[in-house]
Amino acid sequence: MRRPVAASLAVLGYLIMIVPILFVVATAFSAGRTLRFPPEGFSLRWFEAAVTYDPFMESLVSSLWLALGATALALLLGVPATIAIHRGRIPGKGLLEGLFLSPLIVPELVVGLALYQQLMIGLGLDNLTTLLLGHTALLLPYAVRVTGASLALADPAVEEAARGLGAGPVRAFVTVTLPLLRPGIFSAALLGFVTSFNNVPLSLLLQDREFRTLPVTMLDYVQQSYNPRIAAMATLILAATVVVAVIAERTVGFAKIFGGINR
Repeated sequence: MRRPVAASLAVLGYLIMIVPILFVVATAFSAGRTLRFPPEGFSLRWFEAAVTYDPFMESLVSSLWLALGATALALLLGVPATIAIHRGRIPGKGLLEGLFLSPLIVPELVVGLALYQQLMIGLGLDNLTTLLLGHTALLLPYAVRVTGASLALADPAVEEAARGLGAGPVRAFVTVTLPLLRPGIFSAALLGFVTSFNNVPLSLLLQDREFRTLPVTMLDYVQQSYNPRIAAMATLILAATVVVAVIAERTVGFAKIFGGINR
């Protein structure tokens, strides 16, 4: 082992991240009535309790719709911006790209407070519209950066060849540029969806009682109840995320896309 210190720190970091998750998963299979480790026996009843709990299921639907809508809007805005930055002849490309990436730097609580003051109080928008716009802003960096990495890996000569063979701008985009961007768009959509679905700070500030996301509902639940139902719900979300990630890796391959981000 050439770098034992770095390898040891890496292993320690993985343990710090993974061990608490294993505790939660183990607790979800407990037969007891309280969250405790080691679990009291083995049972699947808390999974049934989680999927039959109405507040969880209602907020799950809300989170899915919000994540899908924010991801779609972010891609509709981010993909054209990416093409303009990488293929267009516009001044200040670096500044423009930094502007799209700025939501990664600004704390989400600050973004939420600004949206609340400017959109809800200033313009009178409702909570759902403001929340959708806020999530879209948070997902724009993923749409621009990941699709930009996919476009950077593509050979511009292919597009030029399509133009030289008589393809118009629209046909060249549909038949050449869009297939080249497809892996990046898919990866950006997956990252954006997971980020929006799991968001707490922005959702906590902007949502109302009629529209509540699942992470905030789970946060409220754990403040009121102390049983393994919350652990079972968290385990189900974790399992769904792992399944989606495995399918995406098999169909797209994240290593190729994310490797291009550093280029």
